[in-house]
Amino acid sequence: MFTWAEFDRRATGVAATLLAADAKRQDKFAQYLYNGPEYLESLFAAFKIGLVPVNTNYRYTVDELVYIWDNSDAVAVVFHGCFVDKVSQARPRVPRVRTWLWVDDGSGPCPDWATDYSIATRSNASAVASWPRSGDDLLLIYTGGTTGMPKGVMWRQEDLILALDSGNRRPLPPSPDSDVLDARSVKPGPRNLPAAPLMHGTGLFNAMSNLMVGGCIVTLAGRNFDPIELLDTISDRRVNSMSFVGDAFGKPILRALDAEPDRWDLSSLRVIVSSGVMFSAETKAGLLRHAPNLVMIDSLGSSEAIGMAQNTTSADGTTEATARFRLGPNTKVLTEDGREVRPGTDELGRVAIKGHTPIGYYKDEAKSASTFQVFAGVRWSIPGDWARVDADGTVHLLGRGSQCINTGGEKVYPEEVEEVLKTHPDVADAAVVGVPDERFGQAVTALVEPLPGRSIDSAELVAFVRRTLAAYKSPKHVISIDSVGRAGNGKLDYKSLTARAIATLE
Repeated sequence: MFTWAEFDRRATGVAATLLAADAKRQDKFAQYLYNGPEYLESLFAAFKIGLVPVNTNYRYTVDELVYIWDNSDAVAVVFHGCFVDKVSQARPRVPRVRTWLWVDDGSGPCPDWATDYSIATRSNASAVASWPRSGDDLLLIYTGGTTGMPKGVMWRQEDLILALDSGNRRPLPPSPDSDVLDARSVKPGPRNLPAAPLMHGTGLFNAMSNLMVGGCIVTLAGRNFDPIELLDTISDRRVNSMSFVGDAFGKPILRALDAEPDRWDLSSLRVIVSSGVMFSAETKAGLLRHAPNLVMIDSLGSSEAIGMAQNTTSADGTTEATARFRLGPNTKVLTEDGREVRPGTDELGRVAIKGHTPIGYYKDEAKSASTFQVFAGVRWSIPGDWARVDADGTVHLLGRGSQCINTGGEKVYPEEVEEVLKTHPDVADAAVVGVPDERFGQAVTALVEPLPGRSIDSAELVAFVRRTLAAYKSPKHVISIDSVGRAGNGKLDYKSLTARAIATLE
């Protein structure tokens, strides 16, 4: 546990170490870390001296690590000790990286080519760079695309701060300075637990929001999601807010609470923020049974677009149906030619946000042009979420167009079918993909993960879906699997799941 003063001192030591290794303004500094104090300390070290933080997915192979560090032009990497073998293999292939900071996690000794992070935090050298800090300084967050390699989303730090602050009851002025931020941190802020990985936007952005108001960040010791550890930590540390990723986290938590309803004191927990994966109304209602003071905010956003829309649920009756959102003030649903979708029609469009958005993808002008588009002189960030607008102005989210299944000329969005499947009492999780079909072009195929001790009845599941959705959206094939393999950010690897479905059916 570290105080704010210790956190600042340790970040200063890391910054000084990087400067001593000849880091220059806006050099890239990659973070190859699990959740823990070192992630946020090294992030702040980069901010202090105008370096660009670069997230690194800790599930990547050596080839993927090389791609990220080469593509980002990284000159320094901080990594947990358990990754020594992979880093050792990657090092000869990333010659631009001059500095390696090793974080001790008990997995082995510090290699002779790396600097011990704990020694770096104790550096007494000055961390004052010869260049000024600026709102134009960048943060790179690499996001896994549905096609091709991950892309580095470029955020100006001032835009990122203002985007994260947009929902605050007393928002920052258009050009905030340190005095304004200091005035908001005159007393300790809330205790926040990022249950999702800090290497992804959901965990990182919520942690940064909390630190912006002088809050405390609580990280889990375990490296795999464990609902028991999470609930123990909330109870023991008196956590006030938490970020996670939809039903991928919410359902296991709810099962643990239902199994032992009197085990945990959740009275301190007031807010859950979810983003990235759909958070079902049924799961929210179940969590409210155990923590009636909760306010659950399902935020529609991504690494490219923060706070596009939200769905709020609380015990006072405030609730929205699954996958239905209220648009934010800078958000519209636009057709592909930039026209606003008419509410109450069957017209579909993509959710788009203007204002404080990224400046593009690092070294990828073509991808930048397709995501960040200008219509009638207004620049929009359009990550690719398709939706329709109901008559009351609420948005019904369908899913990413890149995963859309074309079956007999009809479009089916996997997320819509997945959410229905996951409400079945025998289903723990589900993924829906399209497989080649001679008659229909693609056949809707469900890979279903049963709850422990349950089995999957394919005919029953198909009938279950048809009670809610049109018949053409129901699965033509149902495959029972041990796990759909969600990543730490709750996302599915649709490419691998499609290959698995094809192999199984063949």
